[in-house]
Amino acid sequence: MGDKFNGVKLPERTVPFPASISEAAQEALRRAVGADGIPLNALHVMPDVSDFDGWMKLKAFADVYYQAAAERMAAQARASVQTVQIEKACVHIATPDGAFPEEYAYIDLHGGALVVGGGAACRAGAQSQADQHGIRCYAIDYRMPPEHPYPAALDDCMAVYRHLLRQYRPENIIIGGRSAGGNLAAAVTLRARDERLPLPAALVLLSPELDLTESGDSFQVNRLVDVVLPGSLMPNNLLYAKGADLTHPYLSPLFGDFSKGFPPTFLQSGTRDLFLSNAVRMHRLLRRAEIPVELHVFEAMPHGCFMGAPEDRELIEEITRFVKRSFDRV
Repeated sequence: MGDKFNGVKLPERTVPFPASISEAAQEALRRAVGADGIPLNALHVMPDVSDFDGWMKLKAFADVYYQAAAERMAAQARASVQTVQIEKACVHIATPDGAFPEEYAYIDLHGGALVVGGGAACRAGAQSQADQHGIRCYAIDYRMPPEHPYPAALDDCMAVYRHLLRQYRPENIIIGGRSAGGNLAAAVTLRARDERLPLPAALVLLSPELDLTESGDSFQVNRLVDVVLPGSLMPNNLLYAKGADLTHPYLSPLFGDFSKGFPPTFLQSGTRDLFLSNAVRMHRLLRRAEIPVELHVFEAMPHGCFMGAPEDRELIEEITRFVKRSFDRV
């Protein structure tokens, strides 16, 4: 029969923004592409892994963008926030305005492709989570490459988790993270289990970066279709790992053994998310291990969210419900 073509060859085509989502979501997708239809984020090229100065310049550029977003978030926040040092980790502790149940804690791990997203954005994120859930939030401003490659970020998360276990019952702690933060949330849970520490009540993994090898189907199918994350983050992954095996579960939690126990998990992605396969595969792994898990896939949503559409509010409501129910469960 001869060799068969290993794939599906697509003709050149335009993938329209669907009418099946809200007008606000459609407009968010339109804003993310140029006049030629190419995602604006596709114009950015990551530095070479060995280019230390190039990565530092990229981080400085990203910090300006994140600072502006953080100022908008902070202006709407009600929670107060203070910053402390726990071992080598910088932690922003946000406390809700008014009375709140002090026995619960939410650990928030920021996104940013394992390289950016700390500082003011992380601090504002703590306030946002405290406002959303009405409990104290600990946002870990973990160390990042190129100055601090793996396992610095994971070590920071572990240090804070151990610290909180001395203040809270494990069943009163939830760990959440978006994108790179989802990677760390899952990784710290696997490492805590391996170190025989008690596990948190639940995990919230949003568009999680669970596979640094980028082996899933959506890394090809959704390339360029995802207007937020249009292409591979392999330069970031290699910079973060600094020679460590990308298949190790502490770098790619998708390759972990979940038969040994794992907390109930909330997974979110979108049909246009480059990381969709991460969430889908993780969902199946947890189902096979009989771990309670929810998978929420939103129509046409790119990596992250739509930045203000009704679908984003629906996602927030689902997360809030899951967090409340996870605490009520115990």
